[in-house]
Amino acid sequence: MNILKKLAAATALTALVLGAAPAFAETKIALVVKALGNGFFDAAAKGAEDAAKELGDVTVIYTGPTSATAEGQIEIINALIAQQVNAIAISANDPDALVPVLKKAMSRGITVISWDSGVAAEGRQMHLNPSDTDLIGSTIFKLAADYLPDGGEVAILSASSTAANQNSWIDAGKAALPTMFPKLTLVATVYGDDDSVKSTDEAKGLIASYPNLKAIIAPTTVGVVAAAQVVTDMGLIGKINVTGLALPSEFKQFIDNGSSKAVALWNPIDLGYSAVYIAHALANGTEAKPGVTLSIGHVGEITLDDTNSAAMAAPFTFDASNIEEFSKIY
Repeated sequence: MNILKKLAAATALTALVLGAAPAFAETKIALVVKALGNGFFDAAAKGAEDAAKELGDVTVIYTGPTSATAEGQIEIINALIAQQVNAIAISANDPDALVPVLKKAMSRGITVISWDSGVAAEGRQMHLNPSDTDLIGSTIFKLAADYLPDGGEVAILSASSTAANQNSWIDAGKAALPTMFPKLTLVATVYGDDDSVKSTDEAKGLIASYPNLKAIIAPTTVGVVAAAQVVTDMGLIGKINVTGLALPSEFKQFIDNGSSKAVALWNPIDLGYSAVYIAHALANGTEAKPGVTLSIGHVGEITLDDTNSAAMAAPFTFDASNIEEFSKIY
């Protein structure tokens, strides 16, 4: 089945109605993203579609709010419960606020997993991290340190202040600073809420507040593009390096113009693909418990830890040597 695409212009309820699966024995999996219109999640949706085709008995409903809020996701989840989907795979805007409605879903027999950005353990059956938290945290700071041999001031432009994945990566990076990157000084962390306008304003604010700033680290595909555009527009290429987590297709222009030396990311296509594989297995009787190994199709397999979580793969670095190639893929 094809995933419904380009839903940004529709309301969440309309998206669900249009995405309703036919009334026959298929596994209906809702892929709930932080917000529609985000290139990262569009790529994840492509992977989800690929998994559905491989599995053959899956209908994927691709949906999310028009802005990255917990309230918007709660409204959508309630509609999915009423629609009687078999599974919900969600990238959460808030790890705790979604727990009550997801517990409601599970009480109705709906499989619930989180992926990308996690839900608190009581609100899901398992969580798929895109990569290892400590490795992502150290990677985003290494991307800055590699191009600052003398060190200097760096700042973080994150997504929302409640995004579990962003906060975990930032905390891991901060913990690595004293030993791995002692020449870097973290001067501020600000939040653009995965909104391009707000992220732009926050990037401008960092530059105004810290005249000696050498790098902006944005572990969000929206924020990193906004920051690089600000550096470009303000004529600061060569003075402030923008780095973080970025989609190659969206970020190639900034590697090309020199506002960024390198960025990293896991493959969001594989992430959406893996989430659907896992949701399908659990919805069809596989138990999620520590030590269980689950297939994620051609991506490989994962083994759940004591928190019923697992990591998919390590992040990959994109720079001038390879950005052209990967920008044609995602």
